[in-house]
Amino acid sequence: MGFDDNNNKEEEEVKKGGVGDSDSEMEHENKVSRQMSESSMYTTEDEDEDENVNKLELGPQCSLKEQFEKDKDDESLRRWKEQLLGSVDINAVGESLDPEVKMLSLEIKSPGRANIVLPIPEDGKPKSPWFVLKEGSKYSLKFTFQVNNNIVTGLKYTNTVWKTGIKVDSMKEMIGAFSPQTEPYTHEMPEEITPSGIFARGSYSARTKFLDDDNKCYLEINYTFDIKKEWQAI
Repeated sequence: MGFDDNNNKEEEEVKKGGVGDSDSEMEHENKVSRQMSESSMYTTEDEDEDENVNKLELGPQCSLKEQFEKDKDDESLRRWKEQLLGSVDINAVGESLDPEVKMLSLEIKSPGRANIVLPIPEDGKPKSPWFVLKEGSKYSLKFTFQVNNNIVTGLKYTNTVWKTGIKVDSMKEMIGAFSPQTEPYTHEMPEEITPSGIFARGSYSARTKFLDDDNKCYLEINYTFDIKKEWQAI
């Protein structure tokens, strides 16, 4: 989801926003994570056409305990790992190699209204329309997720929107690196404004994904939503 507030044409794309890691954090994250390879890429025809994918060799997977033991002589990296892991009991996590990320809830927030709670279907295809937005309204997406087994690095949100078969929006936001813990994480996307006007109203189709830096997809949802003159009655 994402739209620019200057929308007299349905083909106009949205203003994109994103949250990035600092240079030092990105450097540390790259050391902790495995490198991508051509065989590990999750690609579809809807990925950005101008995005160049580097073909790198896949390094060995490491358990959380092994990752913590690596690079002990790098004081800066060691402190970063300690900060990332927090109170995680490394011995209790076990020797799992693959992180597990589970999306627990998705909500749409809009000022002055109760949050719209979006049910997450197991097959990734919600009933149509999944939700209704009022034209020209402010909104943001909030999601809660759980991380288990190992550190997930480069977790990101991507979303592509079509109207009458034409791609009208494509956005990507880097969320960051997260260690496994009992308590869930919460992230809120930047506030946006739905388009308005006769050409903006109607039905849209969209695809949302949550992926990591190996392009492993933890959740893919294909859905439709409507933009109308008024909010849907609660």
